[in-house]
Amino acid sequence: MAEDLSDYRKSYEFSELTREQSASNPFEQFQKWFEEVEQAKGIDEVNAMTVSTIGLDGFPKNRVVLLKSYDADGFIFYTNYDSEKGRALAANPNICLSFFWPNLERQVIIKGTASRVDEETSTQYFHSRPEGSQLGAWVSPQSAIIPNRKFLEERQEKFEEEFKNQEIPKPPHWGGYRVAPNSFEFWQGRPNRLHDRLLYTLSESGWDCNRLAP
Repeated sequence: MAEDLSDYRKSYEFSELTREQSASNPFEQFQKWFEEVEQAKGIDEVNAMTVSTIGLDGFPKNRVVLLKSYDADGFIFYTNYDSEKGRALAANPNICLSFFWPNLERQVIIKGTASRVDEETSTQYFHSRPEGSQLGAWVSPQSAIIPNRKFLEERQEKFEEEFKNQEIPKPPHWGGYRVAPNSFEFWQGRPNRLHDRLLYTLSESGWDCNRLAP
């Protein structure tokens, strides 16, 4: 089976990105773009990002995860620590986050180091989730091979009964990661594939910004 996709093309003409337009701090630039994408509408989950890790098998792996908060200290997402991504990060904390926002023809790529957030932060977020999602953290042995769907349904019934009429505790194997960035790349689509790319790199004196060729 073969399919020719060479005619799939789009001309990017929405906006531009110059050094003069961009903030000196990449966190501020990220916030500016994030808010503009939200206001523009057209994307169901603006906080959806691709998380890339280096697996125990030596291969990189990408998956889409939801960003749950960010500030000057980094970007936070939550997962099962025993999952494939959790085990990968335990062995190699280097990580890449990428956001693609087609409604404004923009992309952001963030490289950094992941570390677990404190238990208090994870517990507070856990209890802000819907009850079904809280139960799901107990039900699913994330990334493990399971025999069938019934396995999950039976485990759900088990934990529903176990935590009936009480607050669901946060599982010890579940929590957040904070990604402390060492680089940000902001990409703005432009006509003729001459896209704008600005790379912020962390140095001893702060954030250096350089333009990259498209």
